[in-house]
Amino acid sequence: MERQTENLSRIDWDQIAATTEFQQLLVVKRRFIVRATLFFVVYYFALPVLVGWVPQLMSQPVLGPLNIAYVFALSQFFMAWCMAALYVREAARWDEVARQIISRLSLPEGR
Repeated sequence: MERQTENLSRIDWDQIAATTEFQQLLVVKRRFIVRATLFFVVYYFALPVLVGWVPQLMSQPVLGPLNIAYVFALSQFFMAWCMAALYVREAARWDEVARQIISRLSLPEGR
């Protein structure tokens, strides 16, 4: 662990941050995070908005006592897990790109 910390201290973080490749990585991350957040917020607030504006539709039975509003509410749990899974998958890609940038620009041992 100490060796890893020592290796990280040798990296010129300003040089990495200035590269086009790193800037592109930040653009890709920001685009995903903003889009995912907007989608989730719209999906989350759609339930109370729809219940308020079209209660007749949302109270339609789907299966026994379950109506559209309940199914929509339960789907939000599923959606949250899906969003988390997508984020984890994308974050792994971003981490790999970051590792490649760091390894390409870091100083060799002994320098």
